[in-house]
Amino acid sequence: MKTLDVITIGRSSVDLYGQQVGGRLEDMGSFAKYIGGSPTNIACGTARLGLRSAVITRVGDEHMGRFIREQLAREGVDLRGVATDPERLTALVLLGIRDEDSFPLIFYRENCADMALSEDDIDEDFIAEARSVLATGTHLSHPRTEGAVLKALELARKHRARTALDIDYRPNLWGVAGHGEGESRFIESAKVTAKLQSVLHFFDLIVGTEEEFHIAGGTTDTVAALRAVRRVTKATLVCKRGAAGAVAFEGAIPDSLDDGESGPGFPIEVFNVLGAGDGFFSGLLKGWLDGEGWPTALKYANACGAFAVSRHGCTPAYPSLAELEFFLTRGVIRPDLRNDPELEQIHWATNRGGDWSSMRVFAFDHRIQLEEMAGYTPEKGGAFKELCLKAALRVADGRLGYGILCDNRIGKRALHAASGTGLWIGRPCEWPGSRPLELEPELGPDCGGLQEWARENVVKVLCFCHPDDDAAIRADQEATVKRLFTAARRSGLEFLMEIIPSKLGKMDDETTATLIRQFYAAGIYPDWWKLEPLKTRAAWANAIAVIEKHDRHTRGIVVLGLDAPETELAASFEVAAGFDLVRGFAVGRTIFGEVARDWLDGRIGDDDAVTRMAERYARLCGIWDQARIRAAA
Repeated sequence: MKTLDVITIGRSSVDLYGQQVGGRLEDMGSFAKYIGGSPTNIACGTARLGLRSAVITRVGDEHMGRFIREQLAREGVDLRGVATDPERLTALVLLGIRDEDSFPLIFYRENCADMALSEDDIDEDFIAEARSVLATGTHLSHPRTEGAVLKALELARKHRARTALDIDYRPNLWGVAGHGEGESRFIESAKVTAKLQSVLHFFDLIVGTEEEFHIAGGTTDTVAALRAVRRVTKATLVCKRGAAGAVAFEGAIPDSLDDGESGPGFPIEVFNVLGAGDGFFSGLLKGWLDGEGWPTALKYANACGAFAVSRHGCTPAYPSLAELEFFLTRGVIRPDLRNDPELEQIHWATNRGGDWSSMRVFAFDHRIQLEEMAGYTPEKGGAFKELCLKAALRVADGRLGYGILCDNRIGKRALHAASGTGLWIGRPCEWPGSRPLELEPELGPDCGGLQEWARENVVKVLCFCHPDDDAAIRADQEATVKRLFTAARRSGLEFLMEIIPSKLGKMDDETTATLIRQFYAAGIYPDWWKLEPLKTRAAWANAIAVIEKHDRHTRGIVVLGLDAPETELAASFEVAAGFDLVRGFAVGRTIFGEVARDWLDGRIGDDDAVTRMAERYARLCGIWDQARIRAAA
């Protein structure tokens, strides 16, 4: 049974991308960390387009290897072909953007994990599951990795899978250029040409730039090179021509490249060409495997390549299927796609990864409420929040769909300990009780402090607001939220917007919907909304209609508790659970309030506190889950 659309095989690395554009790599002061390596990029790019993809590679038994595994999982790539090498380190690549023609890079690949790939890593049953197998040229450069690639290709043919080659010529990875020449794309080498021509007959599809076909064909005359390749393979040849687009040749090579089959190109600013070919191949595979004609497949490929050249990084730049479809329907509004707000919102919202369709959140991010309790000290407050985390972990028991809200001022130790546990983690930014809204001083005037946050932390801000607010306070609060939201996106952090109007004025079925509409109008697109328990189905329907009108890719809504007793929460859950966009709850004092008072006063110990909070949290989870079951019946 063909359970996979494509298996890629070869390089896997961590890319450290210089964040200062326009300078030398020598002068880079900070780097962004991304997943990298041509076949790994393509596996992620095709997964984003809805194909079932996998990669065969090796990573080290260390932090970078684990990063690659975890990122592949987030992208939806099958991990069964990823072996962990206990003896070698994961490959690293340092890259920079100097200008539209210069992209310096250094490969750290001496005896790296993926170059230890061998025939033993190729499992026949795994290959048999695939509709196609894609290899890249780099792994033909060493006898051991070449053996693995050839075995995979032979098994692919045996099991009637299509085969594809990304020539992916990097002269220094073939040993024909020095370490400082990572940017070099072409150096003549008869040895490399001979090696490539010895294996081209294995492939149904071969893709490369003009320079890559020059090395495959053994001449710098592109038409002559394509004809030399054609003499040893019947594969469809796809030649990438940069701004001129790409052409496909199924049969004899004509006298002019313009006579090949082509798809429409896109007038895009060239910001970063690194990884653009992998994005191109991802779109091409989508069309090829879906049975589209070459003009359509090349249109997908050119569009995916356009996204890549306009953004920072490789895999992070590639589009989701929803984004690609939107782009092809709407067209280019501005050539620098990374600065197209509508497109960037869809890119962000459809590539977040992770399944948070169910949310049971223990909220203990409270500060003033704890500080006002008898017996509180900062030390005791921090220790109590660690007990809250233990209770949350006990109830979650490693399962998905559980989370916490925890602050950094009192709960720093608990907040940091939660990282890596699998919990959803929200972290507040507002100065407690402030109106007009003020942010925690640690964020700084431009919210630059978010750059220090763990990437799994979700930025949470509570705004006390009401539709009857005067224009000045509304403008002030919206400006503060917009500044925080913009900084969150810049730092790659999700954003949760909590609004509480009931403390300020009367509520009706339009109150919450009106506030949501106002924040969208201000250019704020939260990943999450945290809303008060709305009393009627009409109020929920109105709020949800506004959210879905402005952002159909939102993560969803969680219901807050406002220290309500369980019976009131159960009634509110019963109404909210009838709406799919309400993912669950985020409740705090109902779970910890009484326990905190008893613990701070010395009436109970740590174990009793954890047990009591775990029981209350688990009971609320059960109430929500039962409400959801009844709503679905």
